[in-house]
Amino acid sequence: MSEQNLIKRLLDGDEKAYQQVVTDYHASMLYVARAIVGTAIADEVVQEAWVSVIKALPKFEGRSSLKTWILRIVSNNAKSRLRKESRHFSAGDAADLEVIGMPENRFSDDGHWAVPPQRWNIESPDELLTSQELQSCMQQAIDKLPPVQQAILSLRDMNDMNMTEICKILDISESNSRVLLHRARTKVFQAIEKFQGN
Repeated sequence: MSEQNLIKRLLDGDEKAYQQVVTDYHASMLYVARAIVGTAIADEVVQEAWVSVIKALPKFEGRSSLKTWILRIVSNNAKSRLRKESRHFSAGDAADLEVIGMPENRFSDDGHWAVPPQRWNIESPDELLTSQELQSCMQQAIDKLPPVQQAILSLRDMNDMNMTEICKILDISESNSRVLLHRARTKVFQAIEKFQGN
């Protein structure tokens, strides 16, 4: 079914169309919400987003895909919910001076490693990925990331979304998204290096 046909059916109140949209998008919505607000209130954020989607559907202009539009609503609701919960939310623009602990001399002027990462002491990538301790270490590192960095890392590296779509969902610039993704990956990489050093 084409997206235009699906939207028409949704606007006509077709229950099967709503079921299809829920089946297709609910898991992604929950993923975005969890990345921004954590697991405790993610379900509530998604429920609020569904209400917002239903109310706003007649105004959908089709400037992005339906999925991107829905995920942006989730993102906006999650950010609003964070503010309501009196938590600090920062998109962390490219100009902020956050220290990520990466030595300045890690890369040479031509972009290659000046100081290469230490060699991981596990035989194969499969063995590395199946290590329960490492998975726990990586998850802890991800949980410590600021909400937007978590969301970008999750959407890009775990859900394989393209950066243009992610920028629309999170309402950030492409240059900012690259900085935030780099920071998130660097922090997880540092956690892996520290784990391997033990």
